[in-house]
Amino acid sequence: MAENEFVKEIADIKNDFPQWYTDVVLKTGMADYGPVKGTMVICPYGYAIWENMQREMDARIKANGVNNAYFPVFIPYSYLEREAEHVEGFAPEVAVVTYAGGEELAEKIVVRPTSETVICNMFSKWVHSYRDLPFKVNQWCNVVRWEKTTRPFLRTSEFLWQEGHTLHATQEEAQEMTLKMLEVYREFCENVLAIPMFVGRKTEKEKFAGADVTYSIEAIMQDGKSLQSGTSHNLGQNFSKAFDIKFLDKDGTHKYCYQTSWGTSTRLIGALIMTHGDQRGLVLPPKVAPIQVVIIPIQAQKEGVMDKVREMEKELCDAGIRVKVDDTDQTPGWKFNEYEMKGVPLRIEFGPKDLERGNLTYFRRDKNEKTTTMLNDIVAKVSELLDDIQKNMLEKAKKFKDEHTVTCRNRDEVISAIEKGNFARAMWCGDRACEEKFKDDTTITIRNMPFNQERVGDTCACCGKKLDENEGKLVLLAKAY
Repeated sequence: MAENEFVKEIADIKNDFPQWYTDVVLKTGMADYGPVKGTMVICPYGYAIWENMQREMDARIKANGVNNAYFPVFIPYSYLEREAEHVEGFAPEVAVVTYAGGEELAEKIVVRPTSETVICNMFSKWVHSYRDLPFKVNQWCNVVRWEKTTRPFLRTSEFLWQEGHTLHATQEEAQEMTLKMLEVYREFCENVLAIPMFVGRKTEKEKFAGADVTYSIEAIMQDGKSLQSGTSHNLGQNFSKAFDIKFLDKDGTHKYCYQTSWGTSTRLIGALIMTHGDQRGLVLPPKVAPIQVVIIPIQAQKEGVMDKVREMEKELCDAGIRVKVDDTDQTPGWKFNEYEMKGVPLRIEFGPKDLERGNLTYFRRDKNEKTTTMLNDIVAKVSELLDDIQKNMLEKAKKFKDEHTVTCRNRDEVISAIEKGNFARAMWCGDRACEEKFKDDTTITIRNMPFNQERVGDTCACCGKKLDENEGKLVLLAKAY
């Protein structure tokens, strides 16, 4: 089959990356547009990816002593107003219910944009003593943020996420939890999604509304833009004071709790598409692929072919490998195209010649390579291949990240590097007005301040100010989704 036959329904990834992304989402059956502007329907294939992500992340969250719970989607508007910075930060995105049950409501109700306020209200009822701390909950739910510009998975008016919330007796314990969950996110993205991350602290301008400190993980997409993939916030006592969350300490005095919150969302599916995809469509890491192995029978009507295929299917299923046999009447070429577009990590082709010779042919989606091997211990062989595919995808993504991260010493170098599809590492003076003006002028933002600080210049790359030896921060700059 000619190359252009594989890609005739998908835009060119190099010439029109945004359209390529949309085509991949729609053509692979991951999502579709909802009836209300800005909403999406997550289709079964896309939701299966989310379920695999959710299972992996949920295990990691629970391993840190966090229990799942669920809180209401409706929040009294007055709750948002209790924390001034919080309501100011979310006001432009909030959906408000004013009419329900056939009458106008006495108090406006917010459709959950995030759950700090309603959860804090419950915390104030549940926590009374130092013996109740630390208190840790997480919920898997939907949130609504009325976005003006939307794109499936990346930015929609309603999306799915997990949000964790914890209470602690001391600031030190809260800070430890904040950084611990940030590391959980980094490890998950790297080892499950095969996406390497830039990790660091957000500037005051970019931090979560109501937090003392916000940390983020940022991923570089193939078009050079940044996708914020997870955040962890140390909320200090801001919400505790607003919602009167106190505990009786060992010394007999009442004290306000220290609080954290942290979250990831279905944006990670967008990150998955844009990190690994190619001209043929999706390329999925085995750990989250709904189908890890697809078996395509060749000349299935020939004696013994389907018997052996079903035998292989059972062995792989019994080993816990997600496998599908496509024995429909579509042509082999159509099937090859379909499962390559859907990003299935491994394809096995098996026909009469393979049966006769005792071998099988397999195709690796990560390398787009076809190989023939002996058919002996199929479970061991497939397991080894899936592990190697997972490893290779991470190595490839790391190589791209390293090659597209440029150290810059001034404004012109930053702008040039980012226009060429890179991230820029540069010095910043630390002034918020400088940061805001640079963003207004260029649409480039400071994504975070890396933990591993080093000096890469003597002037602020945003405003040109000369920095003395004790001034300035190393920052990561990029255009962002």
